[in-house]
Amino acid sequence: MFCEIGDIGIHAQVEGPADAPPVLLLHSLGTTLHMWDPQAAALAKRFRVIRMDMRGHGLTEAPAGPYSMAMLAKDALALLDSLGIDAAHVGGVSIGGRIALQMAATAPHRVLSLMACDTALEFGPPETWQQRIDAVTTGGMRAVADAVMERWVCDRSLASSRGLRRMLLGTDPVGYAGCAAALRDCRAEEVRGRIRCPATVIVGERDASTPPAAAQAIHAAIPGSHLVTIAEAAHIPNLEREGAMTRAVLAHMKLVTALPAATAEAGMVMRKRVLGEAHVARSEAALTPIDQPFRDFILEGVWGRVWTRPGLSVRDRSLLCLGILSALHHHEEFRLHVRATRNTGVTPEEIGEVLLQVAAYGGVPTANTALRIAKETLNEMEG
Repeated sequence: MFCEIGDIGIHAQVEGPADAPPVLLLHSLGTTLHMWDPQAAALAKRFRVIRMDMRGHGLTEAPAGPYSMAMLAKDALALLDSLGIDAAHVGGVSIGGRIALQMAATAPHRVLSLMACDTALEFGPPETWQQRIDAVTTGGMRAVADAVMERWVCDRSLASSRGLRRMLLGTDPVGYAGCAAALRDCRAEEVRGRIRCPATVIVGERDASTPPAAAQAIHAAIPGSHLVTIAEAAHIPNLEREGAMTRAVLAHMKLVTALPAATAEAGMVMRKRVLGEAHVARSEAALTPIDQPFRDFILEGVWGRVWTRPGLSVRDRSLLCLGILSALHHHEEFRLHVRATRNTGVTPEEIGEVLLQVAAYGGVPTANTALRIAKETLNEMEG
């Protein structure tokens, strides 16, 4: 299928049940949506799998660059809009993974969970990317093919590796250069500290382009994320290490779609995600035989059964808690959930909007008290 999005026509492929949870998969620089073929086939049995040829690749048009990471993320979000999808699980490899990080940082309510595969917060010296851009601009894709393939796979003689090389050589140099500019110009500060959704970071053990240290940096930057290393894999494990990559992807989806189960384990994951690991650790250390049963009830019944439901995002539930707790004068809990906004993505401006709504429907004095508490708490958080 083709979708007219902004200045280009984007080629996309959709598989799986129409009413199933959506999963958006984003490919690497110099490939196409087909690099995800094995994983898409496995996912489509239970999920609605959306793949796209990104700007300048495959059958998607290649307008003159340079492109930016924000532009590429906007393309992906516009595709979801065209399909009527409010939010999706998002996975990507290399630049696709960095686009996924950008989406989760700038549009957190649109990303249910994240699979960041063989990618990085930022990508090496800008001059290296400029050299690559200059090479493909003057010499076409063959000018970089051998060097790229050495990084992509461990065994270049495999049929799958030869297939990747054909994808690379078939890429429009204009599109490749445009996306390379996005990698050249992106910075870690655009995403670091801004991602709170459930995440799995996947990396090939022998990835020289975005090595395990880069994956570890992403893992450290996303609270509660999981890190998976695929043995004997380089930069693109999707085909060369098909089985291991597919298992990692399915394990992530099993984890994030199993969260609604009423279990203490699922509740603890969500509780740490919203309130922060430090707060939960202090609370757990203070447990006594008196409050242990109450803690178990809250952990399973509220955190494990309500907060993990897919019908509302964590950010939406955070906004609801702020409104309800302030209206009911539960000031201690309200203060706690103001602090939690650093993890849920709710902004101070949005807290103000919630309390304005509370003033309209719950009373001005009630909202005024909550506003004072919110300001105090936000000031403390900045200190």
